[in-house]
Amino acid sequence: MTMKTSALPMVTPVQPSWIAPSFEQALALHHSVPLKAQAISTLQVNVGKVCNQTCHHCHVDAGPQRTESMSLTTIDQILDVLDRTPQIRTVDITGGAPEMNPHFEYLVEQCRARGRRVIDRCNLTVFYVKGKAHLPRFLADHRVDIVASLPCYEADNVDQQRGKGVFNRSITALQTLNGLGYGAEGSGLMLDLVYNPLGPVLPPPQVELEQDFKDELGQQFGIQFNRLYTITNMPISRFWDELHEAGQLEHYYTLLLNNFNPLAIDGLMCRSLLSVGWDGRLYDCDFNQMLDLPAQPDSHAWIGRFNLVEWEHRSIVVGPHCLGCTAGSGSSCGGALT
Repeated sequence: MTMKTSALPMVTPVQPSWIAPSFEQALALHHSVPLKAQAISTLQVNVGKVCNQTCHHCHVDAGPQRTESMSLTTIDQILDVLDRTPQIRTVDITGGAPEMNPHFEYLVEQCRARGRRVIDRCNLTVFYVKGKAHLPRFLADHRVDIVASLPCYEADNVDQQRGKGVFNRSITALQTLNGLGYGAEGSGLMLDLVYNPLGPVLPPPQVELEQDFKDELGQQFGIQFNRLYTITNMPISRFWDELHEAGQLEHYYTLLLNNFNPLAIDGLMCRSLLSVGWDGRLYDCDFNQMLDLPAQPDSHAWIGRFNLVEWEHRSIVVGPHCLGCTAGSGSSCGGALT
């Protein structure tokens, strides 16, 4: 499929022998180091790596065969943190497919009872898993914001990246959510979509691509949604493996480095977010979690030892993969940064 808005072109590495660039050096040219958090307004909770899909780009390496799943004890520790920390206004629930965790609904209910905004990062096809058909109504009843993955508005691209038949099931799921009021103006039920490129390129401009998605999905399927987030593929896990096997790893890192955007630094999600792993360990972001790079000091990096004063202005653990968040228009869980 050829998108109406083309992605930025690949560039040729300027140093053929180069292995991995330094994010710290790129940062130092434009900003003080070390990179520090500014606050904690969002707790992103990865409730496990169990998923009903196995997507090529998945930085979590999630799938049906994974067994990691957050326990009720850890969830109760998260709720205790919320009770003690009114500054945390948003709980961003992710996975895997977060709905596959047996305590997902309990977590949602308890967070909403505490007046927190709840985001469900949904793959849409989880609604077709046995025992999950009630989820669209559950999410609507609890006023949960949905951020749904849909990497294209045509079937071939989606199925190539996410599995055969995923596009059609995703479209039906979106129509179901629309029927409950999601995406409708004035309903308060937010439905946002996530686009990530197919391959080693940067996302196209978010505003233009959002309009393309709204036009195509509206005309073809009658689907409406609120916003589109464009997210850069991070060179970790499955995508790193694909790049390495294709001999494109150096090309991709150089693309990220050559498109470093200092205007994205202030909006980096790690500056206002703390990530909680399925086992309760704390990380600066979900990507660091997948690379097993805990927040510092790592001896205290557990949800059961959370202390706002200690964590809200911490130094951020960084690595070459962080260039993915500062390339082009920038990238975060909330889409482009500039």
